[in-house]
Amino acid sequence: MIKVQGKLDREIILACSGGVDSMAILDFLNRNHSVTVAFFDHGTETSAEAKEFIENFVEEKNSSIRKEPKNIKLNLEVGTIQREKKKRESEEEYWRNERYNWFNTFDKPVITCHHLDDCAETWIWSSLNGKGKTIPYKNRNVIRPFRLNRKSVFVNWCRRNNVPWVEDTSNSDVKHVRNFIRHELMPKAIVVNPGLHKVIYKKMIDDKDIDDR
Repeated sequence: MIKVQGKLDREIILACSGGVDSMAILDFLNRNHSVTVAFFDHGTETSAEAKEFIENFVEEKNSSIRKEPKNIKLNLEVGTIQREKKKRESEEEYWRNERYNWFNTFDKPVITCHHLDDCAETWIWSSLNGKGKTIPYKNRNVIRPFRLNRKSVFVNWCRRNNVPWVEDTSNSDVKHVRNFIRHELMPKAIVVNPGLHKVIYKKMIDDKDIDDR
């Protein structure tokens, strides 16, 4: 079962990368909500592949409405890089800043698909830099109502409901700090504390703090 934290509007803007997390949530929400798919093109080869996948998925989904009237039409918005990377910015920071700058142009809340595994990784990362913190429920107009779910929940949803997704091969590149933490540090942290995700879950269950980063 997919857990939702907080109440959602009928009309939703969903940040969707084409990965298993966002495709599961897209399928979940599209059953009862009018969804605008917000895809951000990072200007990379893998991003171009994901963009084509998303465009084809939305087109096929909308064309099926004729055969399946219960389906709700999907809308698609695509954002792009607007400036060059600064010298001191990492690629991760650059992409994140550009992505969130685009999200902040919408006049409605934008849902991102962060999950409990993301939050545990963020807690490890931030702890190593002085102060442990999770991914907040809200950052300006961006909300993360699916933080209480493990990633495995979304993988299982897609498999059970035949929802396709695209794998971003760059997610395995440990030159990016986030990937290094995910692939190298997290398995060791789980050995030290097998209940780490439960600890992070409890920290977030009533957390609705605003982070204005």
